[in-house]
Amino acid sequence: MKLGIMQPYFFPYLGHFALIAAVDEWVVFDIPQYTRKSWINRNRVLHPDAGWQYISIPLANSSIHIRIADAQIASIQDQKRYVLGKVSHYRKRAPYYKEVCEIICNAFAAAPDQSLVALNIEGLRSVCQYLALPFRYRRCTELTFDFPQQLHPGGWAPWIAARLGADTYINPIGGRELFDPSEFARGGVALQFLDFSPFDYETPGYKYESNLSILDVMMWNEPEAIVRAIRDRSSVISPTEEDERSLATDKLP
Repeated sequence: MKLGIMQPYFFPYLGHFALIAAVDEWVVFDIPQYTRKSWINRNRVLHPDAGWQYISIPLANSSIHIRIADAQIASIQDQKRYVLGKVSHYRKRAPYYKEVCEIICNAFAAAPDQSLVALNIEGLRSVCQYLALPFRYRRCTELTFDFPQQLHPGGWAPWIAARLGADTYINPIGGRELFDPSEFARGGVALQFLDFSPFDYETPGYKYESNLSILDVMMWNEPEAIVRAIRDRSSVISPTEEDERSLATDKLP
């Protein structure tokens, strides 16, 4: 079983869904301390005039002293109207505006309470359903494990992966410095990294901006094109292969 573990982000960028597509099971890592001004409660879409703008979900209990799992949205219905308002400028130009608004509404409607984690999970689920990507997940707070009091940042993934019986753990390649392959090997888990190359697309009437929320990607591209980009631009490599790539690069004149 291939496992992915990530914090619950708010309508994250396309590479996040490439990772979901590469694994069999997903763990929503909601036990760490909440971080303000992070991808947990905000993301970026095009600005109506130029560049990009944040869409942020304010919390009723914003504090660095709470866990991500305990973050509560300040008036979820007001935030749904706010998000829809922030993307309303797409209406005149983006061909899939109505579909994306429906995805946003579905995510907010399916969130059972004011929980930010619940909203973010429903966002992932709604997007995956639209793209026909399997999404089998578990919340970390719902796992019946006796979690250790402290682990270093790269220690949680091998610890959880071993206890869930994963044979492979896949992480975005940008986080490779966090992990020691030997920690995974001790639990019988192979460590791999997902390298996802950029996906550029046309945004008529706007200047294209990279690495925006999946909401922007879906505004301009049909589902089949997005899934094709995920497939064609994803490469799963082992730490050994990454070392070999680095050595080859170092030897270039």
